[in-house]
Amino acid sequence: MSHAATGAPGTPRRYLHSLWLLSARDLKVRYATSFLGYLWSILDPLVMSAIYWFVFTQVFRRSVGEDPYIVFLIVALLPWVWFNTSVSDFTRAFKKDARLVRSTAIPRSIWVNRIVLSKGIEFLFSMPVLVLFAVFSGAQVNWMLLWFPVAVLLQIMLLVGLGLLVAPLCVLYADLERTTALILRALFYASPVIYSFNDLPAPFDTLGAFNPLAGIFTLYRVGFFPDLWQTTPIVISAVMCAGIFALGVWTFGRLERPVLKEL
Repeated sequence: MSHAATGAPGTPRRYLHSLWLLSARDLKVRYATSFLGYLWSILDPLVMSAIYWFVFTQVFRRSVGEDPYIVFLIVALLPWVWFNTSVSDFTRAFKKDARLVRSTAIPRSIWVNRIVLSKGIEFLFSMPVLVLFAVFSGAQVNWMLLWFPVAVLLQIMLLVGLGLLVAPLCVLYADLERTTALILRALFYASPVIYSFNDLPAPFDTLGAFNPLAGIFTLYRVGFFPDLWQTTPIVISAVMCAGIFALGVWTFGRLERPVLKEL
């Protein structure tokens, strides 16, 4: 393939081309079984949604969330799966392809960004599920759905920043891989997935506002549930996503050499 198509070595065009090739490879491996592969990618959030819907609507009297509750759940569970699977993969981002990471001339941040991109594409592939449930449950859509792509951009910024922090640190400190798994488990319940930010009582609402996922999930939901709009967590999320992104870029620049030596 010519340089005209892929860009000269070291250029942004070559980087983006390589990023796409690596992400496409990840997706091909995941979807090797064709339709069944796609089915598995949406089965996890669907099963989780069904369980929480059943528990909170059929077993217990629900006092959190909005109606239709199944849409309320799915619209946050799908981006949560994107977040959770990405951060989990960050812990093995360099170890998994250690030989290639050492030998490649491409900036090593690509091993983080490929995860964000491939998992993000899976997230987009799962959107028909949200559309179907929204249609069949009679969920109302409003102009605030325009905030949905803003939520996607904030989540990308957050994930890239976290990836640039987590991936190198997990190479240098092996125990962080298990620690990250525990933190993710706790973070699911500390994030407004099965409830909304509005459901948090004081003083947990103040603490919850500093979870960047709170504002992001609110932006995903307001297109269906406009009453959930809360300016404070949304602004805090935007600032925190930018801050984590900047911290990740700075940290990665400092740790790249020690990581290569460790690999």
